[in-house]
Amino acid sequence: MKRALITGITGQDGSYLAELLLDKGYEVHGIIRRASTFNTGRIDHLYHNPEIYGKKLFLHYGDLADATQMVKLLYELQPDEIYNLGAQSHVRVSFDVPEYTADVTGAGAVRILEAIREAGLVKKVRFYQASSSEMFGKVQAVPQIETTPFWPRSPYGCAKLFAYWLTVNYRESYNLHASNGILFNHESERRGETFVTRKITRAVGRIKAGLQENLVLGNLDAQRDWGYAKEYVEMMWIMLQQDKPDDYVVATNETHTVREFCQVAFDRVGLDWEKYVKYDARYERPAEVELLIGDPAKAKKQLGWEPKVRFKELVEIMVDHDVKVAENERKIREVTGAYTAPSYLA
Repeated sequence: MKRALITGITGQDGSYLAELLLDKGYEVHGIIRRASTFNTGRIDHLYHNPEIYGKKLFLHYGDLADATQMVKLLYELQPDEIYNLGAQSHVRVSFDVPEYTADVTGAGAVRILEAIREAGLVKKVRFYQASSSEMFGKVQAVPQIETTPFWPRSPYGCAKLFAYWLTVNYRESYNLHASNGILFNHESERRGETFVTRKITRAVGRIKAGLQENLVLGNLDAQRDWGYAKEYVEMMWIMLQQDKPDDYVVATNETHTVREFCQVAFDRVGLDWEKYVKYDARYERPAEVELLIGDPAKAKKQLGWEPKVRFKELVEIMVDHDVKVAENERKIREVTGAYTAPSYLA
């Protein structure tokens, strides 16, 4: 039985990856931050399953800012694979907390890489670093591929770029099996509700249910390459099964604007998006990334991977989920008059 360690296991990608690895027979360990509130919503169906938790799935308190705990965990667990998905991952928020973003998103990767060396796991473990299309930023070529020059436009993009090059450096310096997945925007019904895609689909569901009047957004002209997160985590696993580590763009090779996302989302429930979407400059970034579109040709040629879920289907998956969530909330309010917290799972 292979043993995997996932940072960011309670996030969108971490929850899908945990399910994938459990299905493949792994023993899965996840790092979670200590908090006074429960933050396991996306993995509660695993966490509360007595046949899984404590037998196949294990959670450990830790933090990417805590190097000592990371070394202790690796000594104790001796994992075969490490997936570093943990980060302060909100691009707009990274402008407000740049130092924290640099520490966790950037230096956090260094702490794991050094912990691998300290624990004597260089020859044993395989390491995956969650890199980002935000590293391309002010794009120097269209579409973007693995050799396109980077030009990040946010503290988040800069931090991810630091982690990317450290992963390459440890691969070249210590012969560590370390790979970067340069994932373009990937969404799902488990996406955090402050991210623009989920903000849109949640609003669609709530407006349809009469719980919300409008939706306020920033730049509607930003173009992104949106894929389905559940498919993208499969590529993370595939990368670590290869004889040689490498870096891969994971994308759909399609780009769409935030405006198009709104159109498809509201169309799904028969509403005119222009009646409900409002603009507010406060949601603009200080430095915008206008266009991202990735070409996954290398992943297809070398690893046989290509996306199946495309833009319209992705949006509809998310809207259908959030329509159900909003309808459940409406029914509960009618009965109790109380507010019900949003659910990540249908």
